[in-house]
Amino acid sequence: MAEKFGIVTGASTGIGFELAHLAAADGYDLLVAADEPLVDASTAFKRHGTQIESVEADLSTFEGVDKLLVAAGNRPVDLLCANAGRGLGHAFIDQDVAKWRRVIDTNVTGTLYLLQKVLKDMVARDAGKVLITGSIAGFIPGSFQAVYNGTKAFIDSFADAIRNELKEVEGVTITTLMPGPTETEFFDRADLLDTKVGSQQKDDPAKVAKDGWDALMAGKAHIVSGWKNKVQAAAAHVTPASTLAEQHRKIAEPGTAKD
Repeated sequence: MAEKFGIVTGASTGIGFELAHLAAADGYDLLVAADEPLVDASTAFKRHGTQIESVEADLSTFEGVDKLLVAAGNRPVDLLCANAGRGLGHAFIDQDVAKWRRVIDTNVTGTLYLLQKVLKDMVARDAGKVLITGSIAGFIPGSFQAVYNGTKAFIDSFADAIRNELKEVEGVTITTLMPGPTETEFFDRADLLDTKVGSQQKDDPAKVAKDGWDALMAGKAHIVSGWKNKVQAAAAHVTPASTLAEQHRKIAEPGTAKD
């Protein structure tokens, strides 16, 4: 058993999968979680020589988060990568209520519940590192992806707020990773493959995860991964919301996929 223990959510694929590799390589025993089986992923992480446990849980529910925490047992959590997330494309008025609610419950409600549970113990011990996966989407009104972008706006803002609340707890750090479009299964699951953003070339999840990991280990407040995304994030702060919404429409409206 290693001296360090971490939890990585959304670890079956994409950024979470790469973050789990980085954590295991750095000597963390891990509990990895996703809403699908993690047999293959867990096997891949074990090559780093640390203890890997997995749990399949729906982290959009309190019951799913509790299942994850029960699996962690009484072991103190030194690292939490709160990466689980869900997207949803198409016009809001056409979306199924159950689907957009699950986006909110996964990205916001379940994430906050997990953070509160883990942070309470970290603060009591004055020790722990947290990486929250936000998005540059949080800076942009997301036409045809309105609910997802709204949840990421919440998460980006929430992370800044709790970081300030805990600023006097020197042993606990909270880092926000804000990627742009990344080559993961997100776009397929969100039904965005018929859009420009879904079909265009995207960032490498291993590079995005490494940027987040380096910022986390350095205790930085946040990191926007990729120079193009840094430019886009900076521009979003000075561009009218109506302009940003129209720009997003051009990449996220169904039927805009590149030929």
